[in-house]
Amino acid sequence: MTGYGRGQSAFNGTKFSVELNSVNRKQSDVTVSLPRELAELEPRVRDVINAHVSRGRLNVVVTFHNSAAASPKATLDTTLARTYYRAMVDLQKELDASGEISIETVLRAPGVLRQPEETLKIDDAWGHVETALNDALSDLIKMREREGKHLAKDMIKRLKLVRQSLRKIHQLHPGVVKKYRQALHERVQRAGLEIAPDDDRLVKEVIFFADKSDISEELTRLESHLAQFAHTLRKTEPVGRTLDFITQEIYREFNTLGAKANDAEISQHVVTCKAEMEKIREQIQNIE
Repeated sequence: MTGYGRGQSAFNGTKFSVELNSVNRKQSDVTVSLPRELAELEPRVRDVINAHVSRGRLNVVVTFHNSAAASPKATLDTTLARTYYRAMVDLQKELDASGEISIETVLRAPGVLRQPEETLKIDDAWGHVETALNDALSDLIKMREREGKHLAKDMIKRLKLVRQSLRKIHQLHPGVVKKYRQALHERVQRAGLEIAPDDDRLVKEVIFFADKSDISEELTRLESHLAQFAHTLRKTEPVGRTLDFITQEIYREFNTLGAKANDAEISQHVVTCKAEMEKIREQIQNIE
């Protein structure tokens, strides 16, 4: 499912930001981008993500920025700088060397200008990264929930079409054997055979056909699967994989029903149902 979220948290003049974006994918695929200073937080970030998101390709970008006021300053050892400068002047006189001793030369001397030490502690940083991450996840999940509700409405509409066709199949099914018996008698008559309508051979043929084309079990299982699908769709926890499994079972039952029905009109309704279920199956790949 698609979604976007952003969160921020500030600590001692340092601002942490987390951006999330997800696109459709059947499995879970999380990519985490962290500054070098926060690289060791990746397992913790993944744990939080995996606790909330189980499907989709998810990109996580974590950044931090120190304000100018909060940034530690470099320190200048003026006493050491004077010592270096005097030593350089004395050496220049002693060697009778020409040239100017510049401030840049003095500042490059060891220990004169000290850079600030690293002050970002990983455990302190994690608390604020986690806060920003949870805020970003909240936004992302809300967007995905809105998309999920839209997809659910579309699937409910398609399920209604499937149920309508299934009701028509229920109505047509009892007449399949009658049509076969009538067609069988007509073929016998056209062949000029003198066989009574209640001849045992004809009766056995009709019984065999009735048993072979009986789809009552498939109809019962389809009703059960469709009810289970609708029940699962109303749940609040992740249901994508469960719906995917139920859809496969529904599709399999329709395949069996279509093969056994031996009726053109029923077959047309089966094709309609399978087409709708295929569209539902495509949508399910996007559901958490």
